[in-house]
Amino acid sequence: MADSKSAPKILIAFYSRSGTVEGLARAVAEGAEAAGGEVRLRRARELVGHDVLSTVPGWKESAEAMNARYAAPTAEDAEWADAIIFGTPTRFGSVSSELKAYIDGLGGLWFQGKLNGKAGSVFAASSQPHGGSEITALSLYPVLAHLGLIIVPTGYADGAMFAGAGSPYGASVISGNPPAGPTEAELAVARFQGKRVTDVAKKLIVA
Repeated sequence: MADSKSAPKILIAFYSRSGTVEGLARAVAEGAEAAGGEVRLRRARELVGHDVLSTVPGWKESAEAMNARYAAPTAEDAEWADAIIFGTPTRFGSVSSELKAYIDGLGGLWFQGKLNGKAGSVFAASSQPHGGSEITALSLYPVLAHLGLIIVPTGYADGAMFAGAGSPYGASVISGNPPAGPTEAELAVARFQGKRVTDVAKKLIVA
């Protein structure tokens, strides 16, 4: 593993409500760390109150547990990073409002050009096979472009991509309802994504 001075810095900023996207985020982090990256895992915070979270059994407790495990993402995290990987559940075919609120808060860094040239990537989750994971990932590609990030897709650059999990746009989860969490095949794609983004970030640092 690269030493702390040369290790590419990877920010994984995600939102997860049931823990499904969290599982994918942790696998992305494992892949990044295995490739020599220094990782910050950050969970975006709720925009709805406990009254809404309490309408579904387990949501409130899951959110509180994850908030205890992960700090909220900050603009400083994004400035620190050499690569930023966003993770989100699909919300009607688009990014969750919680993660989008964090991204919208990066306007100051965008204005100063401090995100230009960093690697960027995305992963997503839905409860059904045609629930919108791919379009959700693609909905974030214009955001990455506006921020000045260099988009790093998963492509079909690893054998894990041929096991029927994930997409060429980013790792994904089909969780089912109730959610069953990522499968090993889905986790393998996420680990590959973390590794690939880290490898690209290394080259960008040298460049």
